[in-house]
Amino acid sequence: MPYLLSRVALLLSLALTPLAHAACPYDSDCLNNPYGAGNPYKADGLNNPYSPYGSPYSNKSWRNPYATDAPKLYDQNGNYRGRLSSNPYDADSTSNPYGRYGNPYSADSINNPYGAGNPYSNNKIYVVPSR
Repeated sequence: MPYLLSRVALLLSLALTPLAHAACPYDSDCLNNPYGAGNPYKADGLNNPYSPYGSPYSNKSWRNPYATDAPKLYDQNGNYRGRLSSNPYDADSTSNPYGRYGNPYSADSINNPYGAGNPYSNNKIYVVPSR
């Protein structure tokens, strides 16, 4: 019985490793890290509602549904992956379900779990705010 439990624990740890890596809670450049890039008090942070990149009123913010200059997304190979925007009408927005970068069936969309948005891929997505 202890042998079986140790095998199950090993399999669970191997199965959950990609999920933990995808969340990147200890990477200082990761938006999932509340002490790094995901800090809600960072002056130019995407999670700060008072910064130009996190404000619901700024034209450069991903939270403004009418923004036209939202941050751009690139993968680690330099491929453009659209704009991180809540604008459902922008052709490059990740929130446009009919656009190339928001469609869950498009290979270029981060919303496609079998394409660019694969959570098990080691391919990082970089957010580049407009300057």
